Amino acid sequence: MRRPCLHRLVGIAVCSLFVIPSMAPTASAELFMSSIFGDSMVVQRNEPVHVWGWTLPNTDVTVRLGDRQSKGTANATGRFDVMLPEMPAGGPYEMVVTADETRTFRDVLVGEVWICSGQSNMAWPVGSADDADLEALAAKYPQIRIISVPQVGTQEPQRDFNGQWKSVTPETIKDFSAVGYFFGRQLHQTLDIPIGLIDNAWGGSAAEAWVPRDVLAANEATKGLIDQWDARLENYDYDAEVAKWEERRQKWVDGGRKGSPPRRPRDQATGNQRPANIYHGVLEPTIGYTIRGAIWYQGESNASRAFQYRELFPLMIQTWREKFGQGDFPFYWVNLADFRAEVAEPSESDWAELREAQTLTQDRLPATGEAVIIDVGEGRDIHPRNKQTVAKRLARLALKDLYGYELTARSPRFNQMTIEGNQATLRFEHTGQGLYTFDVAEPIGFSIAGEDRVFVNAKAKLIDKTTIQVWSPEVQVPVAVRYAWADNPEVNVESREGLPLTPFRTDDWPGITQK
Repeated sequence: MRRPCLHRLVGIAVCSLFVIPSMAPTASAELFMSSIFGDSMVVQRNEPVHVWGWTLPNTDVTVRLGDRQSKGTANATGRFDVMLPEMPAGGPYEMVVTADETRTFRDVLVGEVWICSGQSNMAWPVGSADDADLEALAAKYPQIRIISVPQVGTQEPQRDFNGQWKSVTPETIKDFSAVGYFFGRQLHQTLDIPIGLIDNAWGGSAAEAWVPRDVLAANEATKGLIDQWDARLENYDYDAEVAKWEERRQKWVDGGRKGSPPRRPRDQATGNQRPANIYHGVLEPTIGYTIRGAIWYQGESNASRAFQYRELFPLMIQTWREKFGQGDFPFYWVNLADFRAEVAEPSESDWAELREAQTLTQDRLPATGEAVIIDVGEGRDIHPRNKQTVAKRLARLALKDLYGYELTARSPRFNQMTIEGNQATLRFEHTGQGLYTFDVAEPIGFSIAGEDRVFVNAKAKLIDKTTIQVWSPEVQVPVAVRYAWADNPEVNVESREGLPLTPFRTDDWPGITQK
């Protein structure tokens, strides 16, 4: 349900969600607006469009888009917030903002706007994905518009960034998010309306960097992150670290440049792991832009703290929704791919626990969903090149849940277990046309344990479209079953539509990341 506070307001800056700390304009200041507003932008259809900026204090402001117009007044610091009445998909139009001066944005389309966020697997560009040459050659979509937000890590709230909207062409798409583009392309081809994509992903980023300090500090599960980072940076001297690096590099040069050169240190204070850094430096200049939803591909950097992610990830989503002020907008993410070496025997896995934390988030928050890609990864590479499959699975969620298409969108998921003798019978939901085993008839990837909590590889049999039986002669009285519980599991169960069975466990025994 969408319940944006500003949808009830027209031209009045009263919703505190949109008040971003900034310097007030001086008497000679020009009309200032975030670069999220620009030529060739896409604004959200069928929703009031939030337009904001800064001008002289108490100045009357008029915003016009096509045949829609609204007025407002800047507050004592010069901040104005105006809500344009909703419009159907279409364009191009001009958006004209008139205050102490006039700004005109040309070639504006009205359609669906999505944020594409996360770490390196979302940032991974089209030019490095599968079939990059073919994808670039075919990237001729003047009604798909893209914009990227640069990577700025700071504790100081930013109100602007260096970026501009562009139409998708073979030249512009190569450096844009592959998952984001392929997702947007599927929506465009299906809905036949303009699509706007905002890429703000940052490789290697931790989820806590996308959340404000005060929000983290107020949560029992995450407040320790603030203390840890404050202690880490209390005596941190980046200049001293650079000086040490320069000495090491000079020794490397003097020694004949043998081997790899020492890596220049990164400033931890402005990096992508520090709590709130990305929220303030990357997300904040776009907060308030009217969007339809967000797609997210992240978690690798938080795998060692997977149990904490159970609270951190829902907290991040809730915070974004509150700050954008558009109610529970759709938020879809990618369940981590398989990665690292395969192991022959069951073992504990922080990546499996991170996947579990992601899956559980669906039960915590409405309008959410995950694309399972346990069949797409590669053991030696944390970055699967097959971004097309990832994007299509995200698009299925949006097309079914949001846009109303009759599709199978969710991966099969464990529902309940019954035990008779030495056999565990598992039933699943979201099975579409029925469960199916890829490549061989026997379901692969299950393990089973008794009260001793020692898991062994299990035999399995597909009973019907929703049921699998699991057993092992080594476990006479089973109490728990796991599936795909490894960094890089060997698995083969999916729905007839090709959506992999969601990794799961039936037990709730403490994992390796719980402490």
